[in-house]
Amino acid sequence: MSDINDLLQEMAKRGASDLHLHEGQPAKIRVVGDVKAMTDWPMSHDLVYSMLSEACGPDRWKLFLERGDLDYAYELDEHSRFRTNYMKHVHGVGAVFRLIPTKIMTLEQLGIPLVAKSFAQLRGGLVLLTGPTGTGKSTTLAALIDFINVNYARHIVTIEEPIEFVHSNKKSVITQREVSVDTPTYQSGLKAAMREDADMVLVGELRDLETISLALTASETGMLVFATLHTNNARKTVDRIIDAFPSDRQPLVRTMLANSLRGVLAQLLVKKTDGTGRLAVTEILVATSGVGAIIREGRTEKLTDVLIGGKGEGMRMMDDSIMEFLVQGAISPMEAYMKAIDKTKFEPFLPEDSGIAKSQ
Repeated sequence: MSDINDLLQEMAKRGASDLHLHEGQPAKIRVVGDVKAMTDWPMSHDLVYSMLSEACGPDRWKLFLERGDLDYAYELDEHSRFRTNYMKHVHGVGAVFRLIPTKIMTLEQLGIPLVAKSFAQLRGGLVLLTGPTGTGKSTTLAALIDFINVNYARHIVTIEEPIEFVHSNKKSVITQREVSVDTPTYQSGLKAAMREDADMVLVGELRDLETISLALTASETGMLVFATLHTNNARKTVDRIIDAFPSDRQPLVRTMLANSLRGVLAQLLVKKTDGTGRLAVTEILVATSGVGAIIREGRTEKLTDVLIGGKGEGMRMMDDSIMEFLVQGAISPMEAYMKAIDKTKFEPFLPEDSGIAKSQ
């Protein structure tokens, strides 16, 4: 087991977030968003098979060979846990190990606007945390769960694949369930949560129609549901939920979502100018009565106007968050431009030799 553990220890020592292992390639790590080689020799078929099979154990390895994918949490020691994905690919097999911080950071430490705490204080409804893979959604969710755990006496059920951050009981009681280990599917875990006297349920990912439907139902019954989606702004998030359903069901879904949605927190990570790390930029939609009416009527393009006019209630647009860091000098013009939604706002900041064709 020393080979894989040595690589994971070296990865952590170099401040990397992810370790990539693939047959025929050097081991690679992601540092401050960039992938770079960690070894100067390619990983052989036998070495990769030996490392991965020993790390996951015979039962999981057999499951992986049957399915071609595997998700689980690998624990190196009490201070080092990794969210792990194995995959088959055209050149053989591979894996990605993502380091899970053992200490749960606060919302303030993560730079998440404090309006997010208002989501933690809700007694029911649906709150969506969104963003592409690797943008810190799980870390922000862990901070929100910990804030509730410290300040409120509730029963919190989490349904994850795999369990990433391990929470100890503080004021709240936390029941953490891993898909395929403690419950067969997200759907079965959600159904069970509605019979487990839960005040709040965290759904690791809304990945299919049935899970989305159950999450909406749970939030309508008075449970607070936190869930994630791979969308990068509030409007796309609302559209994604509705478009998951057949057209004949969408009017009902719009009504359900209008009644249950309490907020959307979309998140991206941007590289700091000094290269020392990344910063979270956010878009926050607070579901006012006006938001409910817009969703019910299917006029999601109007959500942009709500975000612009809702600054007094803590709302913000992603591009405004990016612009704040750009003006402060915390991020480069090119980084701001690449992460922005409306790129024309950021073109004037680009240097002449950027290679970007500017709008006329």
